[in-house]
Amino acid sequence: ATGRNPKNGHVAVTQGILDILEPNELRGVLAHELGHIKNRDILVSTIAVTLASAIGMLASTMRWQAFADGNRGKNSGAVLVAILMPFVASIIHLGNSRTREYMADDSGAHACQDPLALASALQKLDSSVKQAGLRPRSSAEATTSSLFIVYPFSARTLSNLFSTHPPMEERIARLQQMAKEMGR
Repeated sequence: ATGRNPKNGHVAVTQGILDILEPNELRGVLAHELGHIKNRDILVSTIAVTLASAIGMLASTMRWQAFADGNRGKNSGAVLVAILMPFVASIIHLGNSRTREYMADDSGAHACQDPLALASALQKLDSSVKQAGLRPRSSAEATTSSLFIVYPFSARTLSNLFSTHPPMEERIARLQQMAKEMGR
């Protein structure tokens, strides 16, 4: 999904997802993606990334300034803050991204009135990713992971910590609970 608001939103579908999913599952995935547009997630994510980048640039400037001053003892607090700022910005961005995924799951499940179809689609897509065993070839490739409905790489424990997507088991459990609440 892309577009800063519902008026400018678009959703792309790959041949791979068409080959993997049943029509009701695809409907759930499309509803999820439309949920991103409805919730203005692309706009929110763009702002979050811009702020994280600005924090990173400020931190870099602070580090260089502290070292240029030559009095590392006096600036040790500034150096520590400058080192921690990008890490904190990344955690905030990842938390925001994960929250937006849960919101899109919720919006999509309500829109299509079939949370179990979305849960089934997520399970199939997650299994397909694990079976493919893909690894990001570069950090630039890894940064595109938020553009997929499931984390597109075979995640290991450490990389899960920095995943843009919440744990699949949790997403599916939430959708199953939602189905119970809807009487499905």
